[in-house]
Amino acid sequence: MAIIELRGIKRYYLVGEITIKAIRGVDLDVETGEFVAIMGPSGSGKSTLMNTLGCLDKPTAGSYTLDGLETSTATPDEFADIRNDRIGFVFQGFNLLSRTSALENVELPLFYDRSGSQLNPKKRAQAALEEVGLGDRLDHMPNQLSGGQQQRVAIARAMVKDPAFILADEPTGNLDTEMTLEIMTLFQQLNDRGKTVVMVTHEPEVASYTKRIIAMRDGTIVSDSPVLERRRAADDLAAWKRDHAQLAGEGGQS
Repeated sequence: MAIIELRGIKRYYLVGEITIKAIRGVDLDVETGEFVAIMGPSGSGKSTLMNTLGCLDKPTAGSYTLDGLETSTATPDEFADIRNDRIGFVFQGFNLLSRTSALENVELPLFYDRSGSQLNPKKRAQAALEEVGLGDRLDHMPNQLSGGQQQRVAIARAMVKDPAFILADEPTGNLDTEMTLEIMTLFQQLNDRGKTVVMVTHEPEVASYTKRIIAMRDGTIVSDSPVLERRRAADDLAAWKRDHAQLAGEGGQS
């Protein structure tokens, strides 16, 4: 079942008297349980496509059906509800509130739930943090957490309302190699449990952990192919730790 269906999506911007054609008629399906990377150079349209997928921007033309709902005909309130309830966002810069604990950061999306269905937001947020391995960091402030741990909090926040899919924008862009591998391990684990993930990245190595790569150029999709030799981030992380432990041992003997 396709959780995302784009048909003839176009997005044009008027800059002065010049029309910028950021997306030029994109068709795209993403099935439930997929892990998709969207790649492309600057100006390719990948960021505009991400904004469309995230219901941050409406297309100039075409239709976007998300989890069975047609977004292009939604009212502003309905559009906001679709964005808040059905999409979990993960950003490069984490976007955590600096004076708020990990638990409170994850609780935040539940306070904006207008359905009244979230009866115990603290318990729900705690469960989300436990799922990303931070059950012992509930009361820590962002500045007490590593970059990788802050991104884990952001992922827990994205998951806390059980969205239709997670939309990640360069989620490892601010992380070193070890933390990148930790975050990609987590994304693969979530995907293995059935969560749909769409990730924008410019790093081919990061894309190699997904299941499908969509390449964009000049506002169009130029290739859409499965990852035939998919890497397991947990294996790469274990190898990285072994190599660095060995180097540290050699350094101590010299």
